[in-house]
Amino acid sequence: MAHGIVTGFDGSARSEAAVGWAAAEAAQRGEPLRIVHAWPWLGSARTDRPAAAPRHSALPELDEAADRLRDVHPSLDVVTEAVADDPVDALLARAADHRLVVLGSRGLGGFAGLLVGSVGLAVAARSTTPVVLVRDAAPAASGDGTGRPEIVVGVAGESSAAVLEFAFAEAERRGARVRAVHGWEMVPFWTAAGWVPPQEDVELRGAEVGDALAKALAAVRAAHPDVESVAETRTGGAANALVAASVHADLVVVGRREHRLGTRLGAVAHAAIHHCTAPVAVVPHA
Repeated sequence: MAHGIVTGFDGSARSEAAVGWAAAEAAQRGEPLRIVHAWPWLGSARTDRPAAAPRHSALPELDEAADRLRDVHPSLDVVTEAVADDPVDALLARAADHRLVVLGSRGLGGFAGLLVGSVGLAVAARSTTPVVLVRDAAPAASGDGTGRPEIVVGVAGESSAAVLEFAFAEAERRGARVRAVHGWEMVPFWTAAGWVPPQEDVELRGAEVGDALAKALAAVRAAHPDVESVAETRTGGAANALVAASVHADLVVVGRREHRLGTRLGAVAHAAIHHCTAPVAVVPHA
């Protein structure tokens, strides 16, 4: 049975931030934390792995990081593990035995493009366990302006049940409010003057989207009656709506379809990972 949180460490500032976030989360949940340091190692021509891999230079930093976490969270059970393996493969192998994976992410902070090929992105795209990607040096969230934490979750219809459950359960643990966001766009209506959507059509479609969002939230609201939640619809598309709504978020939650062809994340998850300053949880769902 899955238990605890696993995180990756490579000595970088973003992995330090991820390990710190993972430790706080594990302490809050009362679960153990496993810190994994993996480095690629090419075996001999006759074996997949060498008989003994050399000790990696980052291991003293791994031990020091674990000691610092024990000082901050005295009751936290911290286990370190160093493996000579591809980092993505090593983390995916351990993800199935844990409730959550926490990794570092560079992000961009603007819309200049997308970073691809990082360990965090690869694990988030393939893991069957939720993955949280944490930025280093991210500004502190202000929530609703009163210091109250807020979790922003992207809603994409009925398929969002697992994503919503993750967001509401996390909010219940943190005493946070949930802001459920659905972004949408009008079907283009072209005239000689360009695209001019009739105002009555916009209002009608907006009301329909709002009703659908309320229905999508009904079950999870009933399951978590003590969690305050706000339903919000925005025009301009799902990705833009989620990023705009997450400015003061403490955590952003998005979904990823498990049966998506290949190992790519969807456009909304990509946008959140690269352009939200808050940690982003990618939750796989059917």
